[in-house]
Amino acid sequence: MRKTVVGLVAILALAACSADRSAEEPLSGEALAADLGCAACHTDVDTELAPTWNGIWGTSVEFEDGSTVTVDEAYVRRSIDEPQADIVAGYSASMPVVPMSDEERSALVDYIESLG
Repeated sequence: MRKTVVGLVAILALAACSADRSAEEPLSGEALAADLGCAACHTDVDTELAPTWNGIWGTSVEFEDGSTVTVDEAYVRRSIDEPQADIVAGYSASMPVVPMSDEERSALVDYIESLG
């Protein structure tokens, strides 16, 4: 059942990110998180699907291999660009690669940082 839900969420996230945003006004990081489907899994609290972004900036997270990293700009950018590279302990590798511009990526990173 969990794999079905994770697969469905990934499909919905990919569908959300397939819309052409090139002609639109730039979105805020919060609006991008909703528009790109990120907010479907990264909610206000940790869920089975993904950790929350609230209060994560500057903290240490552990990966499934036991290594750790401090959540900073480099880590968040890598997680966006290569979501399967480092899997947070307790989660599956379900985050899809979401195509976005450098401007959108920066807005999303800034938004995540603003959440603390």
